Amino acid sequence: MKKLGLFEAFGIELEYMIVDRDTLAVKPIADELLKHELGNYGSDFVNDIITWSNELALHVIEIKSSAPEINTNSLEHGFADNVKHINGILEKWNAMLMPTAAHPLMIPEKELKLWPHDNNDVYAIYNKIFDCRGHGWSNLQSTHLNLPFSTDEEFGKLHAAIRLILPILPALCASSPILEGKRTGLLDTRLKYYKENQKKIPTIAGRIVPEPIFSKKNYENLIYKQIKKDIAPFDPENILDPIWVNSRGAIARFDRGAIEIRVMDVQECPAADMAIQSLVIAALRSLVNEEVVSYDEQIDASTEILEGIFDDTMINGMQTEILSSEYLSFFGLSDFTTAGAIWQHIFKTLAGTGTPPLSKWEPELSIIFNQGSLAERIIKSMAGNFSETSIKATYHKLCGCLAQNKLFIM
Repeated sequence: MKKLGLFEAFGIELEYMIVDRDTLAVKPIADELLKHELGNYGSDFVNDIITWSNELALHVIEIKSSAPEINTNSLEHGFADNVKHINGILEKWNAMLMPTAAHPLMIPEKELKLWPHDNNDVYAIYNKIFDCRGHGWSNLQSTHLNLPFSTDEEFGKLHAAIRLILPILPALCASSPILEGKRTGLLDTRLKYYKENQKKIPTIAGRIVPEPIFSKKNYENLIYKQIKKDIAPFDPENILDPIWVNSRGAIARFDRGAIEIRVMDVQECPAADMAIQSLVIAALRSLVNEEVVSYDEQIDASTEILEGIFDDTMINGMQTEILSSEYLSFFGLSDFTTAGAIWQHIFKTLAGTGTPPLSKWEPELSIIFNQGSLAERIIKSMAGNFSETSIKATYHKLCGCLAQNKLFIM
């Protein structure tokens, strides 16, 4: 099968929590949901262009594009229709889907149940090594974007572009400001745990911002071989594969000719996610096409600067001040500005590009630009009241947004 080239298509994955309709407590019934459609316990249900899959935690279900797609508009409708379908089934358990990247009240140490069926040997070894009773494992829902490449040259260009965009993705996508009933002080708390939950074996996640590696040979030698060596003492039965153990913010999958971006929090509805993915894809295409800066300039980007910006946007989101003139130059900017202003600049510059054109998503993106990321909107909706009652009221509204495919508006 011929590999897809740059931006010929993409794959998107969305993860949601299954919760009680009344209390919002997590309901570990993803296996029963899949069994309802499959007739037996299984990991994947293919429903036309959308596939449902299990995750490590039994209260999480993933819905993803069944095959690479080119049109975010058709995917939006596919995701929204499947959310309605799933919610209809979940009614029999008085359950529903809940969005955002972290449950605001879950206590993982008490409530986690791992997937017990096929492939659970992988989850068991992860649990043995890292103890998955924590937010970084059992309370996180993200959006994954898979972008193809067909040659080593294409991989290098795509990886270089992703390294530049990745630091400001939390500003756009953060949706996890509350854990265990408390405001955490970060807008993207999920990423804090993502950075720390595998520190026992540091080479697995690296610095989250990927290393400046732009060829398959170097990637395999410097990353995959080192991961394989470092996990060996913890995995005597050789169950874990370095290719999918790799947990950088963007991972190279040479086995399927794609790079998967993993640092984006899931949003309140498919319309919001597809708007964001359309903007990210347009920004990456512009960088790959060297419309502002050359590939040679991109590969020289300082990992330290990129990591610093990434850490800041986890905390401050759209309001993060970008002081690096080097970083600003990648987007044709020279004056110090904010991460949110960079995204608005990218949108204005590229509004006519994409399939459908990026301008189609202006209503959704305008809400994010003007009212803030979902995390910022969640905090504003609380009006300083972070009681359990207030949190539940806001997250019930978010469940409604997901069910109706509408953005959360202040």
